[in-house]
Amino acid sequence: MTSALPADRTPFDAALFRDSVQTVLDAFLEEQSERLAELGADATALIAEARVAVSGGKRLRAAFCHAGYRAIQPANAGTAEELALLRACAALELLHASALVHDDFMDASDTRRGRPATHRVFEASHREAGWAGDPVQYGAAAAILLGDLLLTWADEMLRRCGLPLERVSAALDVFDLCRSEVVAGQFLDVSVQARGRADVATAMTVLRYKSAKYSVERPLHIGAALAGATPEQLTALTDFGLPLGEAFQLRDDQLGVFGDPALTGKPAGDDLVEGKRTVLVALALDAAPAAEAELLDGALGSELSPEQVDELRRIISSSGADQQVEEMIEALAAQSLEALDRSPVDESAKGTLRDLAAAATRRTT
Repeated sequence: MTSALPADRTPFDAALFRDSVQTVLDAFLEEQSERLAELGADATALIAEARVAVSGGKRLRAAFCHAGYRAIQPANAGTAEELALLRACAALELLHASALVHDDFMDASDTRRGRPATHRVFEASHREAGWAGDPVQYGAAAAILLGDLLLTWADEMLRRCGLPLERVSAALDVFDLCRSEVVAGQFLDVSVQARGRADVATAMTVLRYKSAKYSVERPLHIGAALAGATPEQLTALTDFGLPLGEAFQLRDDQLGVFGDPALTGKPAGDDLVEGKRTVLVALALDAAPAAEAELLDGALGSELSPEQVDELRRIISSSGADQQVEEMIEALAAQSLEALDRSPVDESAKGTLRDLAAAATRRTT
């Protein structure tokens, strides 16, 4: 399934990369803090929460952007080029932070990565200060505004990354498409939940546009565009990245139901409480006995006790849906790696892309 790696290939150092991206983000936010300092304590609070929003995480989108660049433009000794590339990659983490802040508010989530979600943080600060008005509404307004600010900064950081302007312009075209796709995919997800039904095909469409393209394919394309990729090279990266992105989100769906809260930073069965109409749920509703399918369908999106979560997990497992999703993940990952083997990208970069593929599909967080 995989070809031999170059003997002298240096394995991708995920921890070092995460630290490098964090350093770049910290410097950017410090610059923004200085710009907004004259606005006083409220701007300081907003910046402080922005720092939290961009801290931690797997940095997979940034890593795929970096790998997309190196797939076309192999590494050299140019530290200035690498720093500019890191800034471009970090722009995707600002975009992701924006999406998470908005997503947590839309889903009425209480936590993110084991701490209160942004809207809950501002809601609590309003309540503790004894201010006038509704603290819930204040928290909602703050989350919307912070998400918008992070989205604005993502565009700014990519434009100002320092790579040649003609390549940045090409990358911005992909970035525009990426943002349009993820917003439309998010609205499709919200609409599916509101209608209270989704077959497997619809759930796969949500998965593809809300997450798969945005998490893997488009970051690869943005990095490759920054390196001056040809249309043929971009197509090869799609053949690798799209099935891998789908496998990535299917793994996320599994973790949203069966993940360990100590590792995911989210409550047990969080997707069930939020009423997510995922591929996993759609498969379970198709396969479970009528009475159990009705119980699962009716419970989605409601307050659930730990015992009720366990019962819904049992229904999903008994239906065989979780095993079906595992098989889909394996098949999509294999399809992705086979496409990578025959792709015309740099051989050393292929090794990094294989490392990232494993990180995306075999994770527990």
